[in-house]
Amino acid sequence: MKPLDPRLLRHARTTRPFLAASVLLGAATAGLIIAQATLLAGMLTRAFRHGASLGDLRTPLLLLLAVVVGRTLVAWLQEVAAHRSSAAVKSQLRGRLLARALALGPRWLSGERSGELATLATRGIDALDDYFSRYLPQLVLAVIVPVAVGARILLGDWLSAVTIAATLPLIPVFAILVGLTTQRRMDRQWRTLSLLSAHFLDVVAGLPTLKIFGRARAQADRIREITGRHRRATMSTLRIAFLSALVLEVLSTLSVALVAVSIGLRLVEGGLGLETALLVLILAPEAYLPLRQVGAQYHASVEGLTAAARIFEVLETPLPPAGTRRDVPDPDRATLRLDGVTVTYPGRDVPALADFSLTVHPGETVALVGPSGAGKSTVLAVLLGFVRPDSGRVLVDWDDLADLAPDAWRERIAWVPQRPHLFAGTVAANIRLGRPDASDAEVREAARAANALGFVDALPSGFDTTLGDRGAGLSAGQRQRIALARAFLRDAPLLLLDEPTSNLDTESEAAVLDAVQRLAESRTVILVAHRPALAAMADRTVPVPPALVPA
Repeated sequence: MKPLDPRLLRHARTTRPFLAASVLLGAATAGLIIAQATLLAGMLTRAFRHGASLGDLRTPLLLLLAVVVGRTLVAWLQEVAAHRSSAAVKSQLRGRLLARALALGPRWLSGERSGELATLATRGIDALDDYFSRYLPQLVLAVIVPVAVGARILLGDWLSAVTIAATLPLIPVFAILVGLTTQRRMDRQWRTLSLLSAHFLDVVAGLPTLKIFGRARAQADRIREITGRHRRATMSTLRIAFLSALVLEVLSTLSVALVAVSIGLRLVEGGLGLETALLVLILAPEAYLPLRQVGAQYHASVEGLTAAARIFEVLETPLPPAGTRRDVPDPDRATLRLDGVTVTYPGRDVPALADFSLTVHPGETVALVGPSGAGKSTVLAVLLGFVRPDSGRVLVDWDDLADLAPDAWRERIAWVPQRPHLFAGTVAANIRLGRPDASDAEVREAARAANALGFVDALPSGFDTTLGDRGAGLSAGQRQRIALARAFLRDAPLLLLDEPTSNLDTESEAAVLDAVQRLAESRTVILVAHRPALAAMADRTVPVPPALVPA
């Protein structure tokens, strides 16, 4: 894995000023290190060779204090810059990841496990903190400091500079070898974590079903098994990290020892001055330290780099072609035609919809009927623009739907899915998704039209009652009527309904049917119907035959 992925500069532009600041602060650090070593070597030489007192050394001591304060200030500035840049980059990446997932659409999302995407957007992006606060600043220092320190040593003692230049490359070579092993282990650890997150999310979502069928304990054992695999992978990576730190420490210690032995011998023989010898001995460890720290900090940042690589894969996934025309025909005056539409989802050999044709005239209500899995919901997904046909066309009058801007087309559609999603928030906020600028009176009227006003007013805080995620706190019939209220509020000329009465009791079904009948007035309606009462509302029914399994 590259120390600095160029895609980070492309997808998170805040990284660029941070790198520029890191270079400036790294240069300041290198200068202060050399100044500190020069002052220390000079003071020690004056004290031990010339017998200088503290009074004589007052000026260099004050300068040394200023250098130490300067190094502290530079280190603090690096921390501040790193954390601020990290926060900005994480915000940018989260926004881009969400925007890309929305642009790729439900068809692509159906091929991704929601647990992995959630892990990427949370734990994965958060892991970049160590990359920005520890690894990148140390990487900059590893480039600047050894060069600057080596140049200063070369001016004082060329033999020590040659020794350092010969041994210094050993540290990055061994660090790269260890890093490759760590990367493979971290890839395996991240895959296990993604599997664990996805499986845990699925289990929590399906816990009532698992309890009913007595399978909850088996799933708990499965989660325990995956957790054990993740624990073993994590410990294996940590062992490598600790061993690599030991290897780098031994290499740098032996290298400094070679320099020290050479200096000691020449100092005894009188071939080297004390001040120069002290300067080289003080600076030599500083030449190796940044490279050692890079190797150590790499392990802290590798999880973020692994997650970032997966995020970049998502961000660089090609978008499906989409139309740009915003002058969309009005569906209440346009004829909709599906002409030989075939859709096959990724990973499936059998088409979800095969060579299907349909004509819907303005103001007509059409019910799609057929067995489960025949492709009725896929027809609605095609009309919504969520799924592009593999073959065939969708025409609005004589305009190809593929040429129309998806957002402009969807503004003219009200959609009520089979299982509407209610977000954690107030009842009013969930209804207002149909039209965000709607007034309280309009929200209330939409609830009345959807037969939802009675139960909403009975809630503890009425329209201001906060719902849990997925509408926790409401029954299936109540959630369906909230979704119908959204459709009333949207007041779109084309209405798409995906079996709105499924899984409802008799009373809830009657309330929903009454609301649907009012909502369908003066609109073009395409609905998926399993129950006879819903199909009876349509002007005509159209069977959707299941695709044949290829021989």
